[in-house]
Amino acid sequence: MPTTVELLWGTTARRKRGPKPALTLDGIVAEAIALVDAEGLSALSMQRLAERLGFTKMSLYRYVPGKEQLTALMVDAAIGEPPRSDGAKAGWRSGLRHWVEAIFERYRAHPWTIELTLGIRPIGPNEMSWTEAALTALDGTGLTGPERLDTIVLLNGHARSLAQQVESVGDGDAATRFAEQFAAMMTAAGDRFPAVSAAFAEESAAVSPAAAPGAAFDFGVDRILDGLAVLIAKRTNR
Repeated sequence: MPTTVELLWGTTARRKRGPKPALTLDGIVAEAIALVDAEGLSALSMQRLAERLGFTKMSLYRYVPGKEQLTALMVDAAIGEPPRSDGAKAGWRSGLRHWVEAIFERYRAHPWTIELTLGIRPIGPNEMSWTEAALTALDGTGLTGPERLDTIVLLNGHARSLAQQVESVGDGDAATRFAEQFAAMMTAAGDRFPAVSAAFAEESAAVSPAAAPGAAFDFGVDRILDGLAVLIAKRTNR
């Protein structure tokens, strides 16, 4: 049976003769993504997926050995390719901001990919392309390879954490309920936490609860890029 790496990178031998298969690997992965987008990662099983496709579970195993390989393919397909960039013409800051905004939206569209991209695992060609794009955006900045990789980790981590927050807050009604609950807590015990009470009072006046994660995303990205600009200026002015 093909390994996860072989499936991700398309290095398995393809069948050249015989009738056209009733299923395709791409079709199986697309249906699995649709299932998880609609019902969450806990709803995914080979049996459930087979039922949605109208085939037996054993039929799926002819294309993908198991759930571990399936979810790896799902992540790479859901993340997709990175956005096109003008490279050096756009400047490193514009390129990185475009990159992190795009990956943030991919995480928001498929929040289950965050859970599936933890730990050591095989990386697919689409994911690798995101790394390539960010590294390319940093060409000519004077940063070392490890520093450029750490920059990607920092920006990606910020996008992931804020996407998780957006997912946990949910719709506008849920955000409003949270704001009401928090206001009640501060009314009851705000004098015990004056700094918290003051900070959230300013935030409530400035931005709605539903928009807060987006504002936090922009603020964090700008501060990361500001700090990076200082370091790049030191390197390029030597």
